[in-house]
Amino acid sequence: MIDRYTLPEMGALWSEQNKFQKWLDVEIAVCEVHAENGVIPRDALQQIKERAKFSVERINEIEKTTNHDVIAFTTNLAESIGDASRFVHYGLTSSDVVDTANALLLRDASNILLPKLDQLMEALKRRAFEFKNTPQVGRTHGIHAEPTSFGLTFALWYDEMRRNRERMLRAKEGVAVGKISGAVGAFAHLDPSVEESVCARLGLKAALVSTQVIQRDVYAEYLTTLAIIASTLEKMALNVRHWQRTEVREAQERFTKGQKGSSAMPHKRNPIISERICGMARVVRANSVVGLENVALWHERDISHSSAERVVLPDSSIALDYMLQKTIGLIDGLVVYPERMLENLKATKGLIFSGQLLLALTNKAVSRETAYDWVQRNAMRVWDEDRDFQTLVKADDEIKSRLSEAEIDRVFSLDHYLRNVDSIFERVFR
Repeated sequence: MIDRYTLPEMGALWSEQNKFQKWLDVEIAVCEVHAENGVIPRDALQQIKERAKFSVERINEIEKTTNHDVIAFTTNLAESIGDASRFVHYGLTSSDVVDTANALLLRDASNILLPKLDQLMEALKRRAFEFKNTPQVGRTHGIHAEPTSFGLTFALWYDEMRRNRERMLRAKEGVAVGKISGAVGAFAHLDPSVEESVCARLGLKAALVSTQVIQRDVYAEYLTTLAIIASTLEKMALNVRHWQRTEVREAQERFTKGQKGSSAMPHKRNPIISERICGMARVVRANSVVGLENVALWHERDISHSSAERVVLPDSSIALDYMLQKTIGLIDGLVVYPERMLENLKATKGLIFSGQLLLALTNKAVSRETAYDWVQRNAMRVWDEDRDFQTLVKADDEIKSRLSEAEIDRVFSLDHYLRNVDSIFERVFR
């Protein structure tokens, strides 16, 4: 997935090269604070900053012997730095480096995702206004219910994505926290002021309290936020899959020149992007469960979280980045068929106006129970005899005794159902 699908920016962020660079950024920041505090000589800091370099290939080679990635990393640094390398990693434990670097990576990943949330919201807003006055049958339980505005669907998604953006901002703030507090978080070998200074240099908050690790609820919040966003994208894609069904055909994915739908059936136009988005949402949701299970660790820490995080943190970030990019293209390029929507509105021969007829009768002093019986008996004839609902209603003596022909005609008008769309749009987009 990473090599084939991800956009270069997010893929590069989660590369081994960038991971180790973030580790080095943390180590350098600690050395700078130590030098300011007189813990290490200034000339040693200069030597570290000038000579420190690493090689992913060399780190992996060393790790074959050490079976410890941070030790392999610091060993590789020592090979390039020389004598001053004894001041690198001074007073630290591995998780001081790894977890603080993870905060940098997750913050940067959030900064890649947030603009794409904005792009998607803009696309949804544009399509909402484009189809604000386009009537479409609403569906409940998959069955035709009452008329609605096609634009309201995009307005609804826009509002949900706005909430998702707020969630993403909270998750970014929550995860941008570092710790330089030592083996069990008690600052046995460092003063808490070192942690505060290092985190400030890196643009992070310092954990108010930690064990050997940053507490994993912050990672769980990040991963569950990504899962919620992925689920919203799936909601959009699932609707497109329904609209593109042959029997519905109210909208479809853009089918580009030269595109093929099936190796066996040349006529096919399949909703492949929507199906891909739905499938990848399952992966992001599943990864969020790993984040939740990583919250409970033994005592001051164990290592059960580490291997799983090496998979779920990059994979979820990369997957959502890809899903957002595809969903932006899906919404921007969605081909819409308003004429087919009108045809589908008529598919039930007027039954979608039954609720409006019920209210019209109750407004004429007919009890709700009686009015329901009158409307339902005609509605069932439409289902069973393939008759036209409005024609049957006009021939019903009891209904005619309460409603004039003109009043019945008004019942079967679409205008009534869309009269408050402007008010809803004002609430969503003001």
